[in-house]
Amino acid sequence: MQGEQPMRKQQRGLSLSGLIVGAILLVLVAVLAMKVAPPYLEFFAAKKLITVIANEGRTSVDDIRKSFDLKSGIDDVTTIKSSDLEITKEGGEVVIGFAYRKEIPLVGNAGIYLDFAADSKGRERAP
Repeated sequence: MQGEQPMRKQQRGLSLSGLIVGAILLVLVAVLAMKVAPPYLEFFAAKKLITVIANEGRTSVDDIRKSFDLKSGIDDVTTIKSSDLEITKEGGEVVIGFAYRKEIPLVGNAGIYLDFAADSKGRERAP
């Protein structure tokens, strides 16, 4: 078997620079998720809150606003105030809605804007 070239094996695996780049990307995604998750959790809590209040059968706008103020403190809904609620009647039913924008600063002058809007009928509306 003279004249045969020894077979070269291809190296496989992750280089140190690839590992560092991957770790940096993973950390950036994790930081972004940690900054974006709380506003979404607050939105879902507020959405649940207005649905519960609308199903309580309250008809007075003042009663609805007072109930929201009391329950929002328990559910830690701080972005929306009772004065921000849009209270209407559709087909004899009370419909409570809200819309707001949340700004999340990232670094320097860069940030993210999140627009939230919902009503007690379960519809997500355009803000």
